[in-house]
Amino acid sequence: MSEITDFDALRRAMAENSEQPEGPARNARAEQLLAEAEKLNIPLAVIEALGHQLKVYNYSSEKDRMFVPFARLLRLWDERPEDFDEYEAHGLHWVFKWVSAGMLDQPHIPLASIEKWLGEMEHRYRLAGHSERAVRSAEFSVAAHVGDLERAERAYGAWLAADRDRMADCHACELHGQGAWQVKCGRDAEALELWRPVLEGEYSCAHEPHTVLASSLTPLLRLGRPDEARAHHLRGFRLVRPMESMRGAYADHVEFCALTGNEGRGLELLAERPAYFTDTGHPRSRLDFMAVVTLLTDRLTELGLGERQVPGPAGQSWTARELAAHARAEALELAERFDRRNGTSYVGDRVRARMAQRPLVDRLPLGVRTVRSAPQPVITSPASEAPEVPGHPDLSDLLTEARRLSRTLQPHALEAWAAVARAAEGTELDARDRAEIADHEAMSQGPEGIALFDEAAALYAEAGDPGEALAARARGAYVRALTGEVDAALTTVAALYDEALALYAEDATGVRQTASVVMSRARILMRRVHEDAEGSESPDVRAAAERAVLEVLALVDGRAGDDVRLAARAAEARAMLAELAAESGDVERTAELFRQAAAEYVRTGLPWFAVEYEVQVAALAHQLGEPAEAERALRAALEHGAPYVEPTGRAQLHLQLAEVLGVRDEAVEAAEHALEAAHWADEAGESATLGAWARHQLGGFLLRQGRCAEAAEVLESALPDLSAETHGDGAVVQALWWLGDCLSELGEHRAAAERRLQAAEIARHWPEQQDHATLAHLAAESLSNAGLLEEADQAYARAGELWRSLGNPHFLVRSLRARAWLALRGEAGAEGARELMTEAVRGCEGALEDAADPVTREQLTAELGNTHRQFGDLLARSTAEGDEDRDEVIQGAFEAALTQMDRAAAVFGALGAEGLHGRTGAELAAGWLEADLGRPAEAAARARGVLAAYDGADDADETVQARRAEATQMLQPER
Repeated sequence: MSEITDFDALRRAMAENSEQPEGPARNARAEQLLAEAEKLNIPLAVIEALGHQLKVYNYSSEKDRMFVPFARLLRLWDERPEDFDEYEAHGLHWVFKWVSAGMLDQPHIPLASIEKWLGEMEHRYRLAGHSERAVRSAEFSVAAHVGDLERAERAYGAWLAADRDRMADCHACELHGQGAWQVKCGRDAEALELWRPVLEGEYSCAHEPHTVLASSLTPLLRLGRPDEARAHHLRGFRLVRPMESMRGAYADHVEFCALTGNEGRGLELLAERPAYFTDTGHPRSRLDFMAVVTLLTDRLTELGLGERQVPGPAGQSWTARELAAHARAEALELAERFDRRNGTSYVGDRVRARMAQRPLVDRLPLGVRTVRSAPQPVITSPASEAPEVPGHPDLSDLLTEARRLSRTLQPHALEAWAAVARAAEGTELDARDRAEIADHEAMSQGPEGIALFDEAAALYAEAGDPGEALAARARGAYVRALTGEVDAALTTVAALYDEALALYAEDATGVRQTASVVMSRARILMRRVHEDAEGSESPDVRAAAERAVLEVLALVDGRAGDDVRLAARAAEARAMLAELAAESGDVERTAELFRQAAAEYVRTGLPWFAVEYEVQVAALAHQLGEPAEAERALRAALEHGAPYVEPTGRAQLHLQLAEVLGVRDEAVEAAEHALEAAHWADEAGESATLGAWARHQLGGFLLRQGRCAEAAEVLESALPDLSAETHGDGAVVQALWWLGDCLSELGEHRAAAERRLQAAEIARHWPEQQDHATLAHLAAESLSNAGLLEEADQAYARAGELWRSLGNPHFLVRSLRARAWLALRGEAGAEGARELMTEAVRGCEGALEDAADPVTREQLTAELGNTHRQFGDLLARSTAEGDEDRDEVIQGAFEAALTQMDRAAAVFGALGAEGLHGRTGAELAAGWLEADLGRPAEAAARARGVLAAYDGADDADETVQARRAEATQMLQPER
């Protein structure tokens, strides 16, 4: 830390400190700088240091400390106003507003003192000739805070009616305050309309759109606009996260999580800012924070998670229940202090209402990784819900419901039969009832239930239903086949098949029971077809399976009537034929049969069974190059299966559809499905695998839409889980690449460079080096934009070597040009810059000589023209402030620049119409150089040449308009 020896050094140090992150360290440095300023014995130095100290206090958690430097500044102004320059005089009056707000936020400052201060502010503004707009705004804040709504409305009107002048808050801050008042009055839609210019980027400042994005979250949820609320959360939290002074806005994001089923993310937010629990310098934002902590932890307790460990004030461990009680007590105590000061109950009433809010959305997926706080509810079908029976369920009602579910093949039929079994313990049942209970228990147990199928068969026989007895034994044989005992199962089912057909021929059993046996036989034969992974089964095996499947169809087709079980047999048989077609390599027939099977299930009222076949159709359509059919099938699968498919399956369906839509460049809808995929992957406990891939895709789709802040949040959430082993190093590189693009767009150039360099390091090991070269080049751009000139030059040099090895002269030349500009800004200076730009010209000329392809020659010619043009610009800017014989140096640089501009114009001219804009741009640049060299006639001649070149050109072309305007401007001195 260098010693402060003069005023300039002090100013540099204060500027450097202003760029540091908000917080105690920056505040401490401001205090040191004030002490250094006092040693200089320069009144303005002390004034500026006090202003700097006041500013850093205001933008920190220690807002209560800004009153002392302000009081000292005000005393200096009253004693010697001549010591203040124009800027500091303006600054003194400007911070009156900060002090007014700061007093209101400190409950120990009496309301009478605040009112007196308002009068002082109004008096001093009037003396200084300022509008009363800022005064009325401050008065409105006081009235709104204490709940004097009539006075607040009057002050609000006076605020808007007063003229805007230099003392008025910026447009963004004013609109935030006006919108917040609309929200307080219950006018959410009006608030969002007021905030629109800030949200859309028309107005901004150091704290906007940060606070508007945070304030908009709950109004958007109340208006039923959750997608916008999610976007504002992701975008806004990214802005708020690094700013210590924004505890109130941070609280809005915690509140959003509590109201949208994202309690887990809310806890993550609390963990990021432990100091927010205890920082006392700004009681009002602490009140906001503790209120939403109460809301969040109360919600967790309500969900049965009261004993869960949660982040809280340092010094002890906290459960959700304990933190809820602590935060509620803190919030109510703070609210009581404000109300006691204000003489109203307004603050306490609003805090209690905030803590008592109910969720506005059951669960709003955010895209970023988060852990669900509450267990996922069981997915049920309305048709599968058991009837509500008062008191203890009646066994006969349970039996009736279980049979209905089985008869109609509804989900959760097995659970219903389990309920029957539990209710039947110790009860005498007839053989039929016991048979059905045993049969369904066997189905639920898989291989462990094989013996129960035999028990069920014996009971069916006892009940006088020999066909169902055969069907139960056939089901047992199929389960045996699933365990690998296919031969034994075939032997068993062959005998059962003969018996069933004989019974059916004698009308001793029905078509449903017979179909069950025939279907079990077909399933076992299909198992034989599939069990050889090498596909070496004989054609006889496939033929036998196909005959068995066709027998099922022959038996049930046209006989189903209202029996969905028979219709389902037909649908399953068509799916089996599809599998056989797939074994023979007939892709088109396979797809058609799966489509038929899915359609039949849907017609039968069993859409959930169609899901797996629509997924098969989608995969086959992709294989056949039919993206529209793949999209249709995936949409159908989601439509038919959404209420019933397990979370992992839902995630996969949404992700597959997202990828299909992404290929069609439908980025908006693709992002919606990738978001759903990430959500369901988290629900399934697949966050690190399927969820990471979904977030990777989501980030890319958001980036395509230009939603860079949201994309960055999502990609940063995905990267810790993306791994070369699970997802492939290509996915890791792509995510880093996309994130670098996002950060670059957001102006976070150092972070962008880090991500691009990470990606380049992975790509360095790939056989194909195009991506490595591109990433090195992009990293160099980011390093340059971050002001890291030496690192940027090294990265451009590395990229240049790669471009040379790849035989890409275009980007080799561009890397050299970039290095030339860096040299001009760095230690190499003008001489090093000229050498690099000369090398770029030679490289381009050499590539042009070697190029035979006309298209390549045209592209290289344009590149050469751009290089000469940039060389000219560089030479014109290369004169240093300290040059001796400065006029001579400047003239020589401008003459050399003019030569390069003439060369650029000539090269572009060789391209004819394609090079017109390049040529006229170079001619105009040359014209300005001519004017600077004192040759107005030559400059005017060039301007007239440009106008002549565009004679009859398209007036709607923006470049034409710009060139004509510039040429006309160049002619003004002559006129």
